[in-house]
Amino acid sequence: MQVRKIETKIHEVRGQRVMLDFDLAELYEVQTKNLNLAVKRNIKRFPKDFMFQLTKHEWDALRLQIETSKNRGGTRYLPYAFSEQGLAMLSGVLNSNKAIDVNIAIMRAFVFLRQYALSHKDLTDKLKKLESKYNKQFKDVYEAINYLLQKDKQETEQQERKRIGYSK
Repeated sequence: MQVRKIETKIHEVRGQRVMLDFDLAELYEVQTKNLNLAVKRNIKRFPKDFMFQLTKHEWDALRLQIETSKNRGGTRYLPYAFSEQGLAMLSGVLNSNKAIDVNIAIMRAFVFLRQYALSHKDLTDKLKKLESKYNKQFKDVYEAINYLLQKDKQETEQQERKRIGYSK
């Protein structure tokens, strides 16, 4: 299974990376209804931080971001979102060879995203260091420009004043 395909199915909701029930059902090649039934039969394995149902507002916002199939009918129920821990727990509930292969691929995708985020953080930190370094060097230039702008403003104000006294 391609990690890139799985990455497109990972979304951020409530500050967590999650996968939605219908995407998981597609990957596991089962119906969404059957996946949710298996979860409900083992609901003790899925606390609120492992799995939660999206609110109408969250679903509407997310639907605008994801590509939805034209031939798929509307859903009656709001989808369930599974965190990384919920996906790991799901591997214990769905016990087929396909489920095992899919879970391995999903875990690899989450690890890849985590590594990417860490490298991205390193780049961000480096850029901030460069920015602060060059801001210090150009501080004098900024002060000189501001001084000239203020001086020009003062001269303009002086010229606009009404002159008093003798004029030639």
